[in-house]
Amino acid sequence: MDVGTTQNLLFFWSAATNFLPIVGAVVADSYLGRFLTIGLGSIFSFLGTVVLWLTAMIPKVRPPPCNQSGQACKSTTTSQYMLLVFSFLLMSIGAGGIRSSSLAFGANQLDKGDNNPSKHTVLESFFAWYYTSSIASVLIALTAIVYLQDRLGWKIGFGVPAILMFLSALFYFLASPFYIKQKVRSNLFASFIRVIVVAFKNRKLHYPNQNSDYHHKNACIIKRPEDVKLNGVAANPWNLCTVEQVEELKAFIRVMPLCSTGIVISINMSQSSFPLLQAQSMDRHLTKGFEIPAGSFGMFLDPLLTLTSLRK
Repeated sequence: MDVGTTQNLLFFWSAATNFLPIVGAVVADSYLGRFLTIGLGSIFSFLGTVVLWLTAMIPKVRPPPCNQSGQACKSTTTSQYMLLVFSFLLMSIGAGGIRSSSLAFGANQLDKGDNNPSKHTVLESFFAWYYTSSIASVLIALTAIVYLQDRLGWKIGFGVPAILMFLSALFYFLASPFYIKQKVRSNLFASFIRVIVVAFKNRKLHYPNQNSDYHHKNACIIKRPEDVKLNGVAANPWNLCTVEQVEELKAFIRVMPLCSTGIVISINMSQSSFPLLQAQSMDRHLTKGFEIPAGSFGMFLDPLLTLTSLRK
């Protein structure tokens, strides 16, 4: 493929990889739960790396090598291109499941309740080690894995990540009995819509009093006693919401400006092919026998992008 086509493909792959964790978060919190979402994400990531590895192992699924006689290189066929896109799509779906839930799922294992005095210290330490290990993995990928690809070829260079992803998924499921698995409470976005609808219905109602806990939460105002069942649950969730539902929506709205800022930064920095093209034209030899792979130059930028994606 030409440089422009390659750049577009990598950019859309990066965009999908950074967007699908939003979808994965909704699926995890509303339907599948975090454990199963991470597990499915690991399986999809493994399948994606295997398909990508097959493009290096099977000669017919990639164009033939360019010869040195000056003739034009043969372009990728439609089926070969779609197979490559399919491998990227599988890995993006896998990233959507893993990135959206791994940090929160890990925090669930350490959360001993609100009354634990060391809860915040333990969680802060876990977050720090989580981000540190994530950045370390990117640096290893851009140095050791890229060096294998550059020196030993794509068959080994793609095979090693596939094996590592398989081991990752295997160990994750083997440790399943030891995990704390929180149950799915409700559809989060459906809850957001209910709060908006009920708040609109009650927009003209007066608050019980200025000191009430429901002040500025008109979605929580009880209009009639029959709106609440004997167990304290709303008889019709489209007429009455809980304070927790309102606070969840408010927290979501407060986070939106931060997410939008991160999107703008990512667009400006997601130029993964540009450093590679520049590095290929440089003298990268540290010694006569050792040359830094051009793909490793991304280590100066990709950890920052990874940290931005993880925080989103």
